Amino acid sequence: MQLLLAAVVVLPLLGAVAALLPAPPGLRGRNPDQAVLRHGVTVTGVVLAAAVALAVGFDHDHPARMQATTDISWIQALGIRIHLGIDGISLPLLVLTALLTFLCALYSYFHMPVGPSPKAFVALLLVLEAGTLATFAVLDLVLFFLAFEMVLIPMYFLIARWGGAQRTYAAWKFILYTLLGSVVMLLGLLLVGLKSGTFDMVALATDNGPNSQLSHTVQLLAVLAIGIGLAVKAPMWPLHSWLPDAHTAAPTVGSVLLAGVLLKMGTYGFVRIALPIAPDGMHTFAPYLAAFAAVGIVYGSLACLALARRGAKGDLKRLIAYSSVGHMGFVLLGIATMTPTGVNGALFANIAHGLITGLLFFLVGALKDRYGTTDLDQLAGRTGAALYGRAPRFGGLLAFGAIASLGLPGLAGFWGEMLAMFGAFEPAAGLSRPAFLTFMALAGLGTLLTAGYLLIVVRRVCMGGRETAEGGVAAAATGPHETAGSGVTTGAETAGDAGAAGDGATRTAPVIPDLARHEYAAWTPLAVLTVLAGLWPAALLGLTDPAVQQLLGGGK
Repeated sequence: MQLLLAAVVVLPLLGAVAALLPAPPGLRGRNPDQAVLRHGVTVTGVVLAAAVALAVGFDHDHPARMQATTDISWIQALGIRIHLGIDGISLPLLVLTALLTFLCALYSYFHMPVGPSPKAFVALLLVLEAGTLATFAVLDLVLFFLAFEMVLIPMYFLIARWGGAQRTYAAWKFILYTLLGSVVMLLGLLLVGLKSGTFDMVALATDNGPNSQLSHTVQLLAVLAIGIGLAVKAPMWPLHSWLPDAHTAAPTVGSVLLAGVLLKMGTYGFVRIALPIAPDGMHTFAPYLAAFAAVGIVYGSLACLALARRGAKGDLKRLIAYSSVGHMGFVLLGIATMTPTGVNGALFANIAHGLITGLLFFLVGALKDRYGTTDLDQLAGRTGAALYGRAPRFGGLLAFGAIASLGLPGLAGFWGEMLAMFGAFEPAAGLSRPAFLTFMALAGLGTLLTAGYLLIVVRRVCMGGRETAEGGVAAAATGPHETAGSGVTTGAETAGDAGAAGDGATRTAPVIPDLARHEYAAWTPLAVLTVLAGLWPAALLGLTDPAVQQLLGGGK
């Protein structure tokens, strides 16, 4: 188990170095580009297999105990150690990271984004995976910070070199926001380590009671500093503004990993560091964290509604990015309740968001490849996507992702949001119940708004049709110019979308291919796990709950 965990963290780094070397003669394939992309699939596949083996070998009867631990002195003068381990909190995130990175590598093998050499792309993808996996596996505050920062540079280059329009601006905004937040976080981590005499996260989490070496003032300062850095990455309103630009400009796999994995690093830090190490400081700031989370839920939903309306020229990729602000608001709200119910809901919502939003970004990226745009007005016009008629399997999977994202009971998105609101209904002792009931009501309003904008998106993109000035929607393009049984419009149709209404132009509806075999392979696991997590939530909650109970109980 020790070797497996070490291999999960180290293999992507070794693979990144190997990706930059010339391929051996027997592995070159048709060309060097194909060889390096196949190398990325192989390395991420081996890491996923190791992560699954780690999950199988995990002692599920004792998920609160740190397992597969490695503890080696690194910088003795500063007390910094190479300390690795996993428990029921970190194991699901570790497996999710390995899965999403493998699926991204597999998708890139068939749809390499336009940009420089694939060698650099694969190497950056593997470095990104290594940093993310290390973040969930390390148990030393300094190592946590190093792993936390390790992902910034590869993501910056993925956006800046392989992104779309305004990629340079988005990449710089991403790096500046996250680096500034990380500088403040480092000060908080150093304060905790210097005042307590150790950087060991396990030792700090089991010594947070009345005899804790951290005074109330130190805990306040630590939570404030560490919380700012984590909140930027989460992303918490109003520190979220880097996210929509980064998602819109990033290549498809960049958006999948950004939403599915990188955002979880911030919320994981709250659970692993702030809650157990500085509970008094967290208790003081919990109402403010909950207030920001509730505002973020409503704000994200309203922003999505504004983008989804007819004539707004809203970008579908940007809309899903804003939806992440709302969904991660539920995670932060659950953490702020400081109750087992709320924290378990936050951890569940983390995994659900990674699966569902990862699937949605895959679909939107593929839709842009097929149609050439993610502008909602163009996708919804008479010559728009109309996926139900032209690519029914694609449209059905997009609708599935949307209803999973709105929290339909029986799918993964439901449990995390429900448990977070249950936690707000009865917050931890000493927290204002009227205030948290207000936050719960705002979160409930957010779920209604979420259902509204996602159903609008499904109607406009999947059904298509001519949108009239009164807001009505005509039937999708299924007139006499369509080849019987083909689902593909072949004749000319009058443009009916908002951008071309009344101009008299004639357009030919594009042919939109349905799902390909490699897309089935890359997306089916996410859809299946979304259903399984929704129907069998005990599989995940059984892992997280004992660990959360021990974490909130001061290691007891």
